[in-house]
This record gives sequence, structure tokens and C-alpha cells, in this order.
Amino acid sequence: MTTFTFQPATRETARARIGLQGPAGSGKTKTALRLAEGLAQGGQIGVADTERGSALKYAPVPGRADLGGHEFLHLPMDRHDPRDLIQVVQAAEEAGLAVLIVDSWSHFWNGRGGLLEIVEEAGSQKGAGGTFGGWRTGNPIEQQMLDALLNFRGHLIVTMRTKGDYVIDGKKVTKVGVKAVQREGAEYELDVVMDMVEGTATVTKTRYEPLNGQVIHHPGEDIAELILEQLGQGVDPVQVIVDELVGQDLTYERAIELHRRAQARHILGADLLHPQSGEPVKLGDLIREYGQSLKTAATPVTKGQPTPQSPAPATTPAPSVPAADRATPPQMRLMHATFNQLGVTGRDDRLRATSLIVGRDVPSANELTGDEAKTLLDTITAYAARENGTVDFAAMVDGLARDAEKTAQQSAA
Repeated sequence: MTTFTFQPATRETARARIGLQGPAGSGKTKTALRLAEGLAQGGQIGVADTERGSALKYAPVPGRADLGGHEFLHLPMDRHDPRDLIQVVQAAEEAGLAVLIVDSWSHFWNGRGGLLEIVEEAGSQKGAGGTFGGWRTGNPIEQQMLDALLNFRGHLIVTMRTKGDYVIDGKKVTKVGVKAVQREGAEYELDVVMDMVEGTATVTKTRYEPLNGQVIHHPGEDIAELILEQLGQGVDPVQVIVDELVGQDLTYERAIELHRRAQARHILGADLLHPQSGEPVKLGDLIREYGQSLKTAATPVTKGQPTPQSPAPATTPAPSVPAADRATPPQMRLMHATFNQLGVTGRDDRLRATSLIVGRDVPSANELTGDEAKTLLDTITAYAARENGTVDFAAMVDGLARDAEKTAQQSAA
């Protein structure tokens, strides 16, 4: 019999799911890129472009910085099979994209090779039962596409074309608004939906109260910052699992449960450093290692067999910081942006520098106190203001590392 257990709810680090809908020329692509830059916080942006390369008009021109432009990776798509979009999401995850833009999602509904064509073709087969029967083929494909998009590890922005919707009453025709070229109700899968008209966005659906009913001219970094503010109050789901793994009360059954949780959240492949050896490892492999060591230690020993080695003592995790004392979301964003300015873009490199500067092991930025965040920001912003800040900062961090190693050796002696 299956046992269902409720657990305390936590607001884990989430990712934005944004829809921009409007007619051609309403500013969807430009707005998507502006929002993506704010959400990415220095990470890479990818555009799956079904609009015949229209996104390339907003790319930089080599040697012409005066023309502006947005930095992004570009993937043109001439065929619009939803199963292709599933592969695109997988490629975006493998590339470690911070934001994926699908411009436009509408093509995977009614474009060449899109869902409607798949349904029509399936329904035309002998004995299929027409369009109604064709949806037996189309519905699972659509659900797989939605699952891939909504489970994407980064932020997601989709654009949707709209068409006028009219009501006919006798000889009177009344325009009642616009409809997105997409499955009815598709917008309910998203956190924010904005209707675009000549560069102005009206928020028509949102899960973030500060955005409710807003009308924004050329939305960009400020709106992205507001969304991040709403998303940035949680904890790192990977770190939560690691903290449980290295805890003293871990059992084999609990390790299995943690593996199931990580699998459900699609984070088994998340990269991190081994809490004992410091070597790169995948979360799934780490969970299996800890679980197997507990299983081996619990196995009864038969006479004449060697005693299994007990697992190495786990590293004691840093004490959890109460929510009221944690670094604030604005501090976290400024840290991220300043580290990018200093060329420190890897998570492990940032945590190493952070730990050396604040004087203790910091396994996750979420474990920083507000005072520690202030100390860190004072240091990194000072170096970012220097003419050779990147080089000077790297030298400073290396110096701190040498001092820490020397202190450790003296303590060991």
C-alpha cells in the first residue's frame, strides 16, 4: 500500500515562465531579449527562432558597439514539430543556458509540421476517425512538449502571435479582443503573460502580485528584477539535498527518498563539488555513493568475511541561516552582477572566493548572512571599480588561498 506523507513547504529557487503575446511588429522579440538579459544575470541566453531569423536583427554588429544589440546564442528552426522543441530544450540544458526564448511558440501549434498538421495527418489515416481521432496522437505529443518546457532548468520566455477575435450578432460584427495562436488555455501554464502593443506590455495574467494589472512601456531589466525579487526568496534545491546527505541522521531509506526527490525535480545531473574530496560530481552519483555506503555498513557480516569499511565521516554542514538574517535578494543580484564584471562566472569559483573573503566555508550563497554579504560586496565592488580589477581580484583571492593553506598546515603541525 502506498503511503502519502505531507512535508513542510519551502519556497525553493524557481525559474520564470513568461509569455509575450501580440501581433507581428508589437515588440515581442525585443522585449523577450530585454527581459532575458535581466533574468540571466550574466548567464547565456538562447533563442529558438522560428521567425525566419528575425531575432538576428537585434544581435550586435562586430566593430559597431554604437549600434547596440543583445548577446545571445541563435538556433534557427524551419520545421515546427513539437518533438523538435523537446530536443531543443534538452540542448539548452546541456549548454547550461540561463534563459531560453522560444520565438515563437505559435509555430509549434499551427506552423509547418506543427501540432495541428500532426493531428490532421494522424486523423486522415484509415480507421483513425478523422480529426477527433487524430488528437489521440496529438495530445501526448503536446503534453511531452509542455513537460519539457515547464521543467527546463533555466528561465523560459515564449512569444505567441495573436489574431483578432470577433463576435457576430446578426449583421453586427464586434471585435472582442485578441486570441493567442496556441492551444486554448495554454497561457495558464505560464507565470506571467503580457499582451504587447507597439512595445507596451499589459500584464493580463501573473502569479506575482507586484505585476498585477501593470502596463509597462518597453519592459526590460526593471521588470526582470521585480520577477527575480519574487523568485529569489527560496533556497537552492541542490544544496538542500546535499545538506541532508552529509547530516548525521541520514539512513539508507532516506537516501533513496532523496534520490526520488532529485529525480522528480530533474536535478540528478546537477554539478557540484564532493563535500569530502572537493572533486566535481553529479548530484545523482553523490546520492548513490552515500546511500551505498550506508547499505554496505548495515549489511550483516558472515563469519570469515572481512568487516565492511564504515563510510568516511561526513563533513558537518554550515549552520542554516534564519531567513530574517540572510542576504537580501538585491544583495544577491549585485553580488552576481559584480562577480560577472570581475570575470568570476562559475558557481564553484564564486563560492571559493566568497568563502575566502568572509572567512568561513560557504557551501551556498543562500547561507550568507546580511553582514557577510555586505563585507563581500564592499570587497568585490571595490575591485570592480579598479582599472585592472579582474587581474587584481584574482591575485587577491589566490593570496587569501595561500594564507588559508599556510594556516591549515600550521594548525596540523
